[in-house]
Amino acid sequence: MTADLLTPEQRRVADRVISEEQQHREHLVVSLSGAHAYGFPSPDSDLDLKAIHIDSSRGLLGLLRSHVRAERLEVIDGVEVDYSSNELHPVLLGILQGNGNFIERVLGAIQLRSSADLASLKPVVRRSLSRRVHRHYQGFAASQFNEWEKSGGRSAKKLLYVLRTALTGTHALQSTEIVTNVTLLLDDYGFGAARELVEQKRQGELAELSEPIIRFWREEIKRAFQLLDEARAASDLPEEPPNVAEMNDWLLAVRQARLQNQ
Repeated sequence: MTADLLTPEQRRVADRVISEEQQHREHLVVSLSGAHAYGFPSPDSDLDLKAIHIDSSRGLLGLLRSHVRAERLEVIDGVEVDYSSNELHPVLLGILQGNGNFIERVLGAIQLRSSADLASLKPVVRRSLSRRVHRHYQGFAASQFNEWEKSGGRSAKKLLYVLRTALTGTHALQSTEIVTNVTLLLDDYGFGAARELVEQKRQGELAELSEPIIRFWREEIKRAFQLLDEARAASDLPEEPPNVAEMNDWLLAVRQARLQNQ
C-alpha cells in the first residue's frame, strides 16, 4: 500500500529516519499520518510519522527517567519529515479516553514498521473503543474548522482536515472501524462533492478555494458535524471502555517480558 503513497525517495527517507530513531527507542509501531494517510497528499506534503515506543526497564525504573515523548523535524534530501513518538503507557491511557490520534496509530491501516506485540494489542484496543471517541473527533474537527475560518476559508487543506476528522469519527462510532482515508468515506456519507477539494489539494499544500466553493462548504460542513453527533447518539459502542483490566494485564505482560530480558 505504501508503495502507491510514497515516492521511492520518500520511502527511502522514511526508512532512514525510522531506523535511526529505532536506535534510541524500541518502536511498537510507526504509522504514516497526515495528508498521505488521509487521502490527499500533494507533491510538497511532508512525511508525518507517528510512533509508539516502549521504554526499556532501565528507563522506567532508573533514577533518570527517559523522555516519554520524542520529536524530530527536519528536511532530508529535500523531503520534510515530521516524526514524533509517545511512550506506551500514556498512549494506552489516551486510548481509553478515546484519543483518536493514538487509536489511529494502532488500528490505522498504514503502518510502516511494527513489532510482534502490535498484533496482540490491536484486538485489545478494538474492544476498548467507546463513545468517548466522539469527544476527540468533535473537538479536533471544531478546532480545525476554526483554523479554516481564520484562513478566510481559502485553505483546501484545512477544510479537508475538518471533513476527514468528522467522517473518521462518524465511521468509528457507527462501525468500530478506523478509516483515516477520507476518500473511502465521502460517498457513503453523502460528501461526493468533496472529491473536487481532494483534487485541488493534491496540486499543492497551499491550494486555495474560490468564493463560491467557500460559501458552499461553509454550510455543507455543518452536516458533517451533525452526522458525527447523530452517530454518537445511535452508536452501539459503550459509554466507557469495558476492558480496562484487560489492557492493564496486556501492559504488565509487555513490561514483565522486557524486565526478564534486559
